Amino acid sequence: MNYDVFKDSLKKNPITLEVGDFSEDKKNTLDNEALFQLPFIAMTILMISKGMSKPLVSELGRLVGECLEQSMPAFKKSNQHIAWSANLRVRTVKAMSFLEMADLIEIENINGKVRITDLGKKVISRALEDEYSYLYCTLNNIARNYRNINKASKLELRLN
Repeated sequence: MNYDVFKDSLKKNPITLEVGDFSEDKKNTLDNEALFQLPFIAMTILMISKGMSKPLVSELGRLVGECLEQSMPAFKKSNQHIAWSANLRVRTVKAMSFLEMADLIEIENINGKVRITDLGKKVISRALEDEYSYLYCTLNNIARNYRNINKASKLELRLN
């Protein structure tokens, strides 16, 4: 179909698209993209804060990005460098504020580290019940990569 035929067909059969109103009520709702990513980011934060070495709040966005980049095969070969994504860091803050409001994590005021609560431990243990699920494998892979990132940074500090 060439452009002129297409343009003529639009004149004969006009297309209309309804656009919803952008009222104040809809601004604070989550869209589909956030519904699928924020829960997974929240689970990643819970897995990271469950480990022996507690992450600093200021480093959490980078750590989530690095763990996801190393844990997910699609991100390993990508040139997007998800660990440096500003969008991921914003979503990490949103997920962290949700976890804090839900009393799943606590931020220690003295040193600014993220600590998982007993309720958060119950959520993670429930997610890790089915050893044959993809979520189980992915979350354990994230925990292993978080330990590897910490060990690599400690080794780098020793070398410098």
